[in-house]
Amino acid sequence: MLLINDAATLDNDGAIALLTLHNPPVNALSQVLREGIAAGIEAAVADDAVKAIVLICEGRTFIAGADIKEFGKPMEGPSLRELEDIVENCPKPVIAALHGTALGGGLELALACHYRVALPSAKLGLPEIKLGIIPGAGGTQRLPRMIGLKRGLDMILTGTPVGAATAQTLGIVDELAVGELRAEAVRFANDILREGRPLRKVSEEDDRLAREDIEAAIAEARAAHGRKMKGFDSFDKALEAVANAARLPFAEGMARESDIFAELLGGIQSKAQRYVFGATRAAAKIPDIAADTPTRPIRTVGIIGAGTMGGGITMNFLSAGIPVTIVEAKPEALERGTRIMRKNYEAAVKRGRIRPEDVDKAMGLLSPSLDMSDLADCDLVIEAAFEEMAVKKDIFARLDGIAKKGAILASNTSYLDIDAIASSTKRPEDVIGLHFFSPANIMKLLEVVRGEKTATDVIATAMKLARNIGKTAVLVGVCHGFVGNRMLNARQREANKLILEGAMPWDVDRVLTDFGLPMGPFQMADLAGLDLGWNRETSKGETIREQLCEADRRGQKTGAGFYDYDDKRKGSPSKLVEKIIRAKSREEGIKRRNISDDEILQRLVYPMINEGAKILDEGIALRASDIDVVWINGFGWPVYRGGPMFFADTIGPEVVLAKMREMEERMGEDFKPAPLLERIVEEGRSFTGAA
Repeated sequence: MLLINDAATLDNDGAIALLTLHNPPVNALSQVLREGIAAGIEAAVADDAVKAIVLICEGRTFIAGADIKEFGKPMEGPSLRELEDIVENCPKPVIAALHGTALGGGLELALACHYRVALPSAKLGLPEIKLGIIPGAGGTQRLPRMIGLKRGLDMILTGTPVGAATAQTLGIVDELAVGELRAEAVRFANDILREGRPLRKVSEEDDRLAREDIEAAIAEARAAHGRKMKGFDSFDKALEAVANAARLPFAEGMARESDIFAELLGGIQSKAQRYVFGATRAAAKIPDIAADTPTRPIRTVGIIGAGTMGGGITMNFLSAGIPVTIVEAKPEALERGTRIMRKNYEAAVKRGRIRPEDVDKAMGLLSPSLDMSDLADCDLVIEAAFEEMAVKKDIFARLDGIAKKGAILASNTSYLDIDAIASSTKRPEDVIGLHFFSPANIMKLLEVVRGEKTATDVIATAMKLARNIGKTAVLVGVCHGFVGNRMLNARQREANKLILEGAMPWDVDRVLTDFGLPMGPFQMADLAGLDLGWNRETSKGETIREQLCEADRRGQKTGAGFYDYDDKRKGSPSKLVEKIIRAKSREEGIKRRNISDDEILQRLVYPMINEGAKILDEGIALRASDIDVVWINGFGWPVYRGGPMFFADTIGPEVVLAKMREMEERMGEDFKPAPLLERIVEEGRSFTGAA
């Protein structure tokens, strides 16, 4: 065996040279790996006994992509493109042996090889779009030549990996390895030598693209992905780059790909998306809780409440294969909740997200009950009852006498004090907040609320469990609304004032959707239902919301709320609502005025940032990036803007502070700058250190 460098070795199996790569944990294409591959290929070519070369990796994966730490820095050693030229122009066949994941630059290098063999469990993909960039080492040029424009665009625009079997069907993988990868790759290499197969250079294969309708493929891609990718600079650039594979010679397409990659990499959107990538990983790290903290086993889960939230929470555990006992007070509510869960699973089958047999498998893990004592053996019990402190304290007091020792008792409260809830038990160390976001079976965010006495192993268990059920967990402290809803309240306060001062609900919503959010505050209110927490008996018509509810305009479900809705629930501005708002302005003596889009955006977003600064200063959030993870995963903040605190850094904390002071002078205490915001500006710092 020949040691090439710290990341590569070369040894022969008969006429086949095995260039084995080892750059843990994911064999990223850092400088040492690129140098090892280049030197290994050179050594194998110089050895007359070698007739073919297998590129294979140690560890749990093939090359899982570029080294993100090298982005934006001067390239040292051979670039990936130079390495691909070495591989593709090698006079001896080079076979990539794939296992684990071949992603980004790893797949691009594999596409430059003459052949590819993969374990059936391998995943292949080009996820660069998720970082606000495009494949930068030939992915937009070689992949379409190999599998066509349509499928190439699908893979590049979604960034979603495909399985090895699918990759073989598409033509990316030449053969699936049925046994041990090394032996299978050597056998395949010997087969192609015996059969005299030519060196396949994908860069020279133009025939397939010459037959394609470029404009039709682009139009189809826009129709399929345009809505989801609205606002992303990388979307149009990826379309352009892939179209160039069919429009331009390979070398010119590569040159243009390089220019586009550099343009996107230097832009604020990619910077934001790369920041979010790191922020999401950072959120899983709790400074005072070691990574190896023992966790409690969660084999069975209990849910109290079979309503919208309880049912959605339950589905997360059923889908992860964890048995759930769900308890309701009334049989009709229990039956309705169980029926809706099954209906949701069946809808997922129709959309192709799960298999038909998965429905019965999941529902078979569910045990509906009307008796709380059936929760006695559960390892975790989550209360998802009405958002009222007295109700929750009563439930937890009863649970305290039912749940087994060591069981974790969690509340799904959106706002209420976890410590007050925990005080109704004799085991506050076992109590924690698990705030799921609606719809709970879909939304990624889970706010894990740490009480004053919550045990560290309970926190560690909650964070681990979140990953197991596909959630992004963020640890937060106790305050009204925690992180997400506390900041949302600041935004909603201003939204309500803006419509009395001169804007209309559709103006406010449009500004936020143009900014990149999926919906504005009044669209969100109509979707959730304006009658949440409203009571006809106590309603006095003192707010616009109360007046709308009294008029039976309770949101989408009644066909009218702030908006009028057609039978497809498409909203349009309402003359009646405009009349109600104008009358309310007159009643309160407010002289309406024209309000610019800029003012609307500043009034909605800057108080959120200010509230985020207070949350940080109070220790409710561990880091600014955690706040951004909450807003991206729980409220649809556009990932290409990085989150509220990252956005503050991009425009400058000093700009936010100046505007807050100006608005405080004009409009009062609601705009009083947070002390942390003032300190950050005085010290010349930023919230995230990343913008």
